[in-house]
Amino acid sequence: MTLFEQGQPIKTYRVALGRGGPGQKLQAGDNKVPEGIYTIAGRNPKSAFHRALRMSYPLPEQEIQARQRGVPVGGDIMIHGIRNGFGWIGSMQRRVDWTKGCIAVDDEEIEEIWRVVPDGTPVEIRP
Repeated sequence: MTLFEQGQPIKTYRVALGRGGPGQKLQAGDNKVPEGIYTIAGRNPKSAFHRALRMSYPLPEQEIQARQRGVPVGGDIMIHGIRNGFGWIGSMQRRVDWTKGCIAVDDEEIEEIWRVVPDGTPVEIRP
């Protein structure tokens, strides 16, 4: 994951992604990270994970597509730290994709991201 400021990359983080493997998120429970352009829509300092920045998933068109397929679209896609109580894992958490569709960094990294990334910031997730 790379943070940009005025179009210039300023910092890159190694991340863990959804354990559902590559490909577009199609429905709740597929454990995939949604691809597309979202924004930071809010933050949860009391998350089950060390801090969490909520993304604006699902977009209206994703809700429509899921409804047409007759499946739940899902939600609560976050950029977050490690599960509370497991911070000692640190950077080892990146060795395997383990989330249910979120983007995970270690606790020190989410603290930094939390400080420098305001709500409303665009987030582009590419395959």
